[in-house]
Amino acid sequence: MNLFGSTFGTSEAAVQCSRANCSNAAVWNVNWRNPRIHDESRVKIWLACDDHRDFLHDYLANRSFPVVVTPLDETVDRLPPVTTA
Repeated sequence: MNLFGSTFGTSEAAVQCSRANCSNAAVWNVNWRNPRIHDESRVKIWLACDDHRDFLHDYLANRSFPVVVTPLDETVDRLPPVTTA
C-alpha cells in the first residue's frame, strides 16, 4: 500500500477514494490544479467514490481551483485557465 491507501499494480476496483477515512472503491478522477503554482498543463488527480465525488469537487472549486471530474478510466491532459469575473 502507498501513503494514500491504494495498492499499485491492482485492478481499478481496488483503487481507493481519496477522501479521508473512506475505504470505498474509487470510480471517478477529480482532476485539478492550483493555478497559483501550476499552468494549464499540470493536472493533479484525487480519486473519488460516488459518495465523495461532489464533496471533493466542491472543496477544490470553492478555492477557485480549476477542477474537472471524469470517469476513472478517462484522462485529462490540460485544465482550463482560471477566469476572473
